[in-house]
Amino acid sequence: MIGTAVYERRYDESTQQTDANTCPDCGGRVTMTGAEAVCDDCGLVLADEEVDLGPEWRFAGEDGARKRTGAPRTPARHDRGLSTRIGRTRDGKGNALDGDTRRRFARLRREQRRSKTESKADRNRRHGFTQIRRMASALGLGDSLRDQACRLFETAQDDGLLVGRSIEAMSAAAVYAACRCTGRPETRGDVSRVAQVSRARVDNAYTSLNRELGLPVPPREPATFLPKLVSALELPRAVERRARDVLDASPSVVGTAGHPQGIAGGAILVAARELNVRDRFSQAELATAADVTPVTLRKHRNALE
Repeated sequence: MIGTAVYERRYDESTQQTDANTCPDCGGRVTMTGAEAVCDDCGLVLADEEVDLGPEWRFAGEDGARKRTGAPRTPARHDRGLSTRIGRTRDGKGNALDGDTRRRFARLRREQRRSKTESKADRNRRHGFTQIRRMASALGLGDSLRDQACRLFETAQDDGLLVGRSIEAMSAAAVYAACRCTGRPETRGDVSRVAQVSRARVDNAYTSLNRELGLPVPPREPATFLPKLVSALELPRAVERRARDVLDASPSVVGTAGHPQGIAGGAILVAARELNVRDRFSQAELATAADVTPVTLRKHRNALE
């Protein structure tokens, strides 16, 4: 349960009417719409300005300047972004601070940093979220996917999955799991390259995360890797279109078990040969971009042919 009701009068969403409001003139029923309150009997308009109940992030300060009231809550920080920030050289009105005040504020900042993490679990969560934000930035992931990875890390910590595993490995596993759940074409190799641990530790952490939490990981389609591989090799878009046609014409190969990125790489090999752009890249370069071996590429290429 999120909390108790914040409105004194009950609101019927199906009829958009209040149960308690009556017209002060005729005693008729008052209907609430999105922008006004009108009496159904006499037509008296009680309110004609729509009230925005959302958060207001700006206000006019004493000097007339519009200032921020602070960032909204975010799951990407261990304290949800609600911690206090203490200034350094100027006060709230922009006046310079004297030496004694600056030294006092420096001590306050030190104590405030220490008070942010009251327990070891808070410190671990803070470090894990920092790693997730760093990896998400390196991979060019959006804020929504970053927040989902932070929630996965927090859930894993609450379930005791961090015991015996490093925070960096579980952070990388959470990023990869968020990519898998949202259908992003990032591979384990991509995440491991920006992580601070080996790929084997990332694989171990992701296996535990997927098994213990029962993640809704959908199967990956080879076609989702085509834009990434074509962009990595700087090939024309005609290769991508032809590779999609090759995959569409071979449902038996696409539906087989194996590396979907390897099947996509094999389709690119077939399309590149047909369009005479095979000399623009090597199989080793394509295998590195697809995070598979050249043998896997040739195997799927032969199957598609």
